Amino acid sequence: MPPSFNPYQRAKIHVTEKRGQLQRFFYGAGNLVVFAGRFFKEVVKPPYEWREILYQCYLVGYKSTFLIGLTSFIMGVVLTIQTRPSMAEFGAISLIPGMISVSVVREIGPVITAIICCGKIGSRMGAELGAMKVTEQIDAMEVSAINPFHYLVVTRTLATTLMIPLLAILADAIAMYGGFLAMNIHDTMTLRHFFVGALGRLDFIDILPAIIKTFFFGFVVGLIGCYNGYQARRGTESVGLSANAAVVASSVAVFIIDMLAAQITDLL
Repeated sequence: MPPSFNPYQRAKIHVTEKRGQLQRFFYGAGNLVVFAGRFFKEVVKPPYEWREILYQCYLVGYKSTFLIGLTSFIMGVVLTIQTRPSMAEFGAISLIPGMISVSVVREIGPVITAIICCGKIGSRMGAELGAMKVTEQIDAMEVSAINPFHYLVVTRTLATTLMIPLLAILADAIAMYGGFLAMNIHDTMTLRHFFVGALGRLDFIDILPAIIKTFFFGFVVGLIGCYNGYQARRGTESVGLSANAAVVASSVAVFIIDMLAAQITDLL
């Protein structure tokens, strides 16, 4: 039978567990900062793995195009269908293209793209590097006088930093086209009229911060995915844990960066 504890002992055990979780969180955050510092140190050191960077850009960008395009198209259609009844009550049907463009470009497009990449790309990097860590392939690269951090981490993080902004721009365009098709379910509007109304509502302050924050989204997706793969322990179970931790941590980081970007944009 399990040992019985009085309420004081149970409370003490609970406090100890919470303290251990808090310590692990701060240790992990500190290790991630050190990992990021090593990335900035290694990224400027030759040799530059251009072929591997291009290959990772292909995996991150081209391989994710269909999923991003499909999701953003559905997002634009649903956003238009859901908002049209409310706008029709006020006779503001003509304002729907501008509402869609501002919503998609400023917030929905970049965040949804980043979250999809967290699940698809971050988990792949965490599992891939975790498997290499567990099977000692990374140690073998070090023995062979190859810098595994430069070859594995720098190339993948640069690829996500460069490609996720392009995927977000593609998602914005496809989402607005989906909104155009949804508008023509009940109304008749030409493509030119729709995009003139959509782009006319966008200001410089809407576009630039949205593009800038996608670079930070891409950076944290790649860095956190590689970091969790590098932290894999012995055993195959740690590979799955690394992939899961990469998705969760990068998703939280994306929302935190988005919140900070919204605050900074509001002050401008």
